[in-house]
Order: sequence, then C-alpha cells, then structure tokens
Amino acid sequence: MEPIERVLKAYGPALSRVASSYERSPAGRDELLQDIVLALWKAWPSFRGECSERAFVLRIAHNRGLTHAWRRPPPHEPLDEVPAAGEAPDQLVAASEQRVQLLEAVHALPLKHREVVLLLLEDLSHAEIAQVLGISENNVAVRLTRARAALRSAMNPGGA
Repeated sequence: MEPIERVLKAYGPALSRVASSYERSPAGRDELLQDIVLALWKAWPSFRGECSERAFVLRIAHNRGLTHAWRRPPPHEPLDEVPAAGEAPDQLVAASEQRVQLLEAVHALPLKHREVVLLLLEDLSHAEIAQVLGISENNVAVRLTRARAALRSAMNPGGA
C-alpha cells in the first residue's frame, strides 16, 4: 500500500470532518476534500517527522480549508441534518435540533475559534493544535476559552 493511501485510510474521516467545517454544500465539500487530498499527495514527500503524522495531515487539511474559505463567500443554506438511530421519535427530533443548533453555532464562530474547536474535537492536544495552526499553546487555550464562551451563549441565549 502506498504511504498516501495508508494516510487517507487512517485519516479519511477526519479529513471529511475538516472539509465539512469549511464548506456546507455537499458539492463544495467534495471539491475541498479533493483539494486536500491533492495537497497531501504533493506535500507527503516533505514529511520529516518533526511533528506527529496526524498533526501534519490536519495542518495541510486546515490550510487548504482556510484557502478555500478565503476564496468563497459564506454560504446561506441550512446545514444537513444527520439522523441518529435507535432513539424514540421525540428524542430523535430533540437531539437532531440540538445537533443542528450546535453545528450552526460552531459554523458561526470566527474562523480562528472554529479551527481550535474542530481540532480539539479531533482529539488533538493543545500542543498538536498549536503545531497545526502555527500558534502558541497559550494562544490555543485563549481561543478555546473564547470559543467555548461563544458556544455556551449561542446554545443558551436566555442565559438560564
């Protein structure tokens, strides 16, 4: 198996989530994912192990996502809902509405806050997030604190 195939197999779901964080439309996500894969293929020979493989892959993906976001106007379409299986209909509706609300809140975050939240959700440490984004660990912590506050406010607008 080629190294890039192994990387895509190992990190494919994470790359799809990164693409989804920058692009809401299915066609745009597919296009961005193709750009990410091409960028990985081009950059892979330069990987020297100075950071974890996961951090390297996600850094490339986020850089492509940033480029993509800067080139496109923000979308004005609703997010796709992802149904959960095995729940009662009323629980399914409530959970679905909450997921959509959370996704909308995450997408509404400023890009620098959205990045750290999404990388944290990919289970990266603060040090790895700092490597991916090229910022200090302290800056990661500050951005996460601000992002969490914004998400709490968006998810509970009444403050109660």
